[in-house]
Amino acid sequence: MNSNAAIEVSNLIKIYKNAASPAVNDISLTINKGAIYGLLGPNGAGKTTTISMLCGLLKPSSGSGYVQGFNLNNQLEEIKKSIGVVPQEIALYPTLTAYENLQYIGNMYGLKGADLKQKIAEHLKIVGLDNVSNKRIETFSGGMKRRINLIAGILHTPKILFLDEPTVGVDVQSRNMITEHLHVLNKQGMTIVYTSHLMEEAENLCSDIAIIDTGKIITQGKPKELIQQHNCSNLEQLFLQLTGKKLRD
Repeated sequence: MNSNAAIEVSNLIKIYKNAASPAVNDISLTINKGAIYGLLGPNGAGKTTTISMLCGLLKPSSGSGYVQGFNLNNQLEEIKKSIGVVPQEIALYPTLTAYENLQYIGNMYGLKGADLKQKIAEHLKIVGLDNVSNKRIETFSGGMKRRINLIAGILHTPKILFLDEPTVGVDVQSRNMITEHLHVLNKQGMTIVYTSHLMEEAENLCSDIAIIDTGKIITQGKPKELIQQHNCSNLEQLFLQLTGKKLRD
């Protein structure tokens, strides 16, 4: 494995039972340490399946790879300890308070006592929710839930953070807060892998991208270079040029 790579995978394939075609079809990619890597694609392109395999949540049908130096096929426990995951669905207990949720999740990662208290307090302040920490999650707006969801994935300071559509359905202010915080975490050394179909956000956030469609990577590289190579004015134009304008439901 390349010593500068946080993630390196070769020929990953995932075929779901009774499916007509692979959800992920022979993907190879390298994500360098310190990158903000965008995995971009239309609905049903294979983004979530790819991230689920890289997180060790889903076993590849075939292929090989390393995440943080650990083998994707037989070192899943080690991989899970070194990563953080922020899923597309809100993974919080609605009847618990924000603080109680974070305390419970922190305990699962082995954090406790004064260290955990301090981390929760720091993160709540950064995302502007320290004044509502004792309110139940079910009373929160979508943007507030997304920000707590993000904290839940980073409390244990993972080496690699996986985010699946982290700003979907939130207001502009919450989206801005989340992306600013991701930049801060990245500057502190965290590698970030992010899926989205919000092209403007991805263009501003990502150092590197791969565009995936029908389970295959159709291009990868640095956003500005790819935009220039294809004579496009922005990432959205490039995305439509490569994936087409046909509606995906």
